[in-house]
Amino acid sequence: MESGETAGFELGTDGPSVILLGVDDSTTSIRAGWYAMGLARRQGAKLVAIFVSPMATIGTSGPGGASLTVAKDQAFAEMVKDMRQRAAEAAEEFGISLTFLARRGEPFAEICRAADEVRADAIVVGASTKAGHRFVGSLAVRLVRAGRWPVTVVP
Repeated sequence: MESGETAGFELGTDGPSVILLGVDDSTTSIRAGWYAMGLARRQGAKLVAIFVSPMATIGTSGPGGASLTVAKDQAFAEMVKDMRQRAAEAAEEFGISLTFLARRGEPFAEICRAADEVRADAIVVGASTKAGHRFVGSLAVRLVRAGRWPVTVVP
C-alpha cells in the first residue's frame, strides 16, 4: 500500500453460509434451534433443519405388527407436520431462509448424509439428556468425533 491509502473493509462474512440443525423436539433441541436461527440471521446463512426418526424393527414382525407400523407412520407424519409448521413460523419471525427435512433411519448417518447433500458449513445440535450417553456417546459426540464439520452442541 502506498502512504495515504487505507485498507478497504471487506463487506460480507467468513462464517457459515449453510447451517444444518438437528431437531428432535427435546428441550435442548429447541434451544439449539433458537441458537441456530440467531446465528443464521446474523451470518445471513441458510438454515436447514433435519428431523430423523430412528427406524424401529423390533415388534413389527409379529401379529399386529402391520397396525403398529401404520400407527408409527401416522405419528411420524403428524410430528413432521407440526415441526415443519413451527419451523416455518420461526423462520418468518427471524427473517431467515429455512428448509425442513424429515427422514427415517439412523440419526448419525442421516445427519451426515444431509450435511453432505446441502453442503453444510456447520452443524448445530442439542446436547443429549439421556444418562447412558455419557458412557456410550451421544449423537453430538459422534458428530464432533467425525471431524468433518464444526459442530456446536447447545446444552
